[in-house]
Amino acid sequence: MSVHSSDTASVVERTRPIVVGGGSIVAAHFLGRTAAFVLGEEAIVLVPSDGDPRRVAAHSGAILTTAADSARIITGGDDSKLVLTGANGESRILASDPKHRWIDQVALGPDGAVAWSAGKTAYAQSKELRTFEAPSTVGGLAFFPKGFRLAIAHYNGATLWFPNASGATPEKLEWKGSHLGATVSPNGRFVVTSMQEPMLHGWRLVDRQHMRMSGYATRVMSLSWSPGGQWLATSGATQLVLWPFQSKDGPMGKTPRLLTPSGHRIDVVACHPRSDVVAVGHSNGLVLLVRIEDGVEILAKKPGEGQITALAWSSDGLLLAWGTEAGEAGIVDLA
Repeated sequence: MSVHSSDTASVVERTRPIVVGGGSIVAAHFLGRTAAFVLGEEAIVLVPSDGDPRRVAAHSGAILTTAADSARIITGGDDSKLVLTGANGESRILASDPKHRWIDQVALGPDGAVAWSAGKTAYAQSKELRTFEAPSTVGGLAFFPKGFRLAIAHYNGATLWFPNASGATPEKLEWKGSHLGATVSPNGRFVVTSMQEPMLHGWRLVDRQHMRMSGYATRVMSLSWSPGGQWLATSGATQLVLWPFQSKDGPMGKTPRLLTPSGHRIDVVACHPRSDVVAVGHSNGLVLLVRIEDGVEILAKKPGEGQITALAWSSDGLLLAWGTEAGEAGIVDLA
């Protein structure tokens, strides 16, 4: 079991506490040097590196899903709205569901592309809006790193969709069960879905070979790729589970690397954008920075009130934002 004694290296003293004004934090992002804490209800709190927090109204109800790149945050809510928020605090509605359904999933892709879903309908927009009817409620969306291509998770598998190829039949990846999340490897060779059961399922796309990735204690809610896609870090256990993707076969026939064992469930993982380091958020409020090579740990946040629900790195890897279910938030400056 991992023991965090007084000898454990710590960056806790470099934390800037952030007051978000109440409510749970469901996600964190960075827009340049501005941290963004997405609340469970209505608002986003923007925190410039040299300024005071600013609360921005984005929805009239619960915020259900969010994604971001360096310039924009996209959120979907139970008010049937898809909203874009920029670092300047300006929000605008990108779309409203005509059937007044919840916006369940969002994803951002290359060249400004955006995708979202409501019920069984997936939408993708680059220059024009395209739609796809999934066989069941969409469980997850993920763009491929190149081209206008989308992985859509749903019941009994996933579908690979080229929105601009109107005459092409979408490709189906089949595996029984409920698939509730999707991610594509940075090299575009693998699709991995999280499932209702405590496991992941993957496909090697060149030959559609299956990858069963099991052994978790609970459902996997958080996935993050290390730089270059060498490792897939995952939550869902009391230790950090890292699946190897260095070879053309990915994790097929291999066991994961297991680091930082503890007595508390890992709920959120976020890989550093440039180094083989993972920020790991636990159910007891603990945040550790873990080096993949040798498992060396640095304490970033002591255990506290509320489980960790959000972690995000700035693009230069010098700032780490964390948020909790209890509404605590902080930004750790590693410069």
